[in-house]
Amino acid sequence: MAQQTPAVLNHIAVYVTDLGKSTAFYGGVFGFKEIAEPFKDGKHTWFSLGNAGALHLIQGAKSTQKFDKNEHLCFSVPSIEAFIKNLTSKNIPFEDWAGKAGAITTRVDGVKQIYFQDPDGHWLETNDMK
Repeated sequence: MAQQTPAVLNHIAVYVTDLGKSTAFYGGVFGFKEIAEPFKDGKHTWFSLGNAGALHLIQGAKSTQKFDKNEHLCFSVPSIEAFIKNLTSKNIPFEDWAGKAGAITTRVDGVKQIYFQDPDGHWLETNDMK
């Protein structure tokens, strides 16, 4: 039997209530670059995630809901401290895994991580994994 080629991530879709607000958030917080959006319907923003694929923001969520922190998107940055300065300059609160405001979790392997929410309440992790 021939070995199947593994699938690769194409995109992640996040359903949002306010496309403009979420586009500004993801672009401003993470520095993601917008890429061509084929639908051209005013209901989508696409960002490049490099080799990982793309992030699609889709307008249409009816209301914010409570999300569990276990269900999150994670992005790595070169410096968690520099990233925290960016969050702080934008008045975006963050916490450690346990929920302590303004704290950083250090994993057993030494990776530092923080958690915060996007405008719709989706949980995001940012870490300094190399």
